[in-house]
Amino acid sequence: MRPLLRAAACGSVAVAVAGLVSPSAAADRDLRTTVTLAPLGTYSTGVFDESAAEIVSYDARSRRLFVVNAAQAKVEVLDASRPATPRKLFDLATAGVRAGDGSSVAEGAVANSVDVRADGLGAIAVEAPDKVSPGWVVFFDARGRDGQALGAVRVGALPDMLTFTPDGDRLVVANEGEPADDFSTDPEGSVAVVDVPHSVRAPGQRSVRTADFHRYEHRVPPGVRVFGPTVNERFPVSANLEPEYVTVDRHSRTAYVTLQEADALAVVDLRSARVTSVKSLGAKDHSRPGNGMDTSDRDGGIAIRQVPVYGLYMPDGIHSYTSRGREYLVTANEGDAREWGDYVEGARVKDLGDDGLPPLCADVFDESVTEDEDLGRLNVTTASGLRADGSCYEKLYAFGARSFSIWTTDGRQVYDSGDSFERVTAQANPEFFNSDHTSSDFDSRSDDKGPEPENLALGEINGRTYAFVGLERVGGLAVYDITDPRHARFVAYRNNRDFSVSVEDGGDLAAAGDLGPEGVTFIPAKDSPTHTPLVAVANEVSGTTTLFRVTA
Repeated sequence: MRPLLRAAACGSVAVAVAGLVSPSAAADRDLRTTVTLAPLGTYSTGVFDESAAEIVSYDARSRRLFVVNAAQAKVEVLDASRPATPRKLFDLATAGVRAGDGSSVAEGAVANSVDVRADGLGAIAVEAPDKVSPGWVVFFDARGRDGQALGAVRVGALPDMLTFTPDGDRLVVANEGEPADDFSTDPEGSVAVVDVPHSVRAPGQRSVRTADFHRYEHRVPPGVRVFGPTVNERFPVSANLEPEYVTVDRHSRTAYVTLQEADALAVVDLRSARVTSVKSLGAKDHSRPGNGMDTSDRDGGIAIRQVPVYGLYMPDGIHSYTSRGREYLVTANEGDAREWGDYVEGARVKDLGDDGLPPLCADVFDESVTEDEDLGRLNVTTASGLRADGSCYEKLYAFGARSFSIWTTDGRQVYDSGDSFERVTAQANPEFFNSDHTSSDFDSRSDDKGPEPENLALGEINGRTYAFVGLERVGGLAVYDITDPRHARFVAYRNNRDFSVSVEDGGDLAAAGDLGPEGVTFIPAKDSPTHTPLVAVANEVSGTTTLFRVTA
């Protein structure tokens, strides 16, 4: 494996299609559209690596940003009317808010997600301090002056993400239901469907319905990953299915929910509040042309190549859009492993065969793949890939697909970005290829999910639809024109990070720029204070929220 040239690169880097041909799709050479992202202004909490800026939402009328500060269990309200100088107005605190079931949001509760309806009704997903007890949704007036809550309702365990339906009639909440860290309790995952008032006020507890996974307890759909131990003897499958992120179709009738660790998609009928199907998303074949990956942090350079590995898509963020009258789903294929109590799902390839793990199948893999510079360092799941008799691993499954994908609503993939993320970031910042987000380094994440696409936003500009994908580790936004879902095209990459500053190694946080993009929100020109499209990005490691101007 011959490493590519490593050249010094630091500071805020932008790559547009004019200066970079997407390596994974020859059709990109014919692209004529150029998109640019220009950072306008940043609000900083000054808090490093404590999830002080996670999810961001926007209210057009008040021109306010609402940013989840999970570290302090609150939402920070920012005035974005002057995007070059966003400033904090006040906090939306959640502790002590009274809920419709008679409970109150406890001290130590954690805010996870926020969304704002077109009329200013806002909602915050709040998990209980112990995370395994039922959580809350706290409602607020996005245009209020004092940050006082309107009320709350109780939902399932660990409400991780929420979104209003396009028609504004309902709020959909993904209750992840993770187990306790010591595995003493394992609540079931579920999806809450909340009927919300047409005015800016909180609903009552009777407005909450719950879609569960009980019907799958004795019949798990093919390919859906249900694995590992659980202490939930009554509903073991439901405890294993953990909703992560939600999008809703344009008719406001159906929700599509990512089940990340299960590598699956749940479909929820919102009128009946019922899960109608659960579908496996399958795996990506990294041995195919255009689907390569760099598998080692000890191979001496950038080595993106085809390898005998499958990538479980395991998406985190999901959004939907319409092309030629048909609905499509777009996912950021981050990947995630289960580690609860004594159970650890992941292992390095070279460790298979040790500590009670079955080895690689000798008739499938050559011994050389276990070398550090080959596949030896790569983290793979131990829960998938075993031969039918359990004697050895005949397939290797990595966490995540290092890509974003476009799917039909029945779970059929029509596009995947292949190895584009790694190739784009390698060309933009070769000296810091596959860097981590807490420190500036080279190749440190190649053995574990690479750039790690976490989330994305979709936006329409001049009649074309774009996906803005946040890369959690190396940082930055990769932009693709997805107007034609079967022929999506890379158009730009922007990383508002100064790699010459490594905060974990003592560098100045204020000088480092944006680290660890988590939440991404598109603001169309008609709603923008500058009358031009904007993208807001919340960065959980740097604790910053940055507004970018989009030119297309």
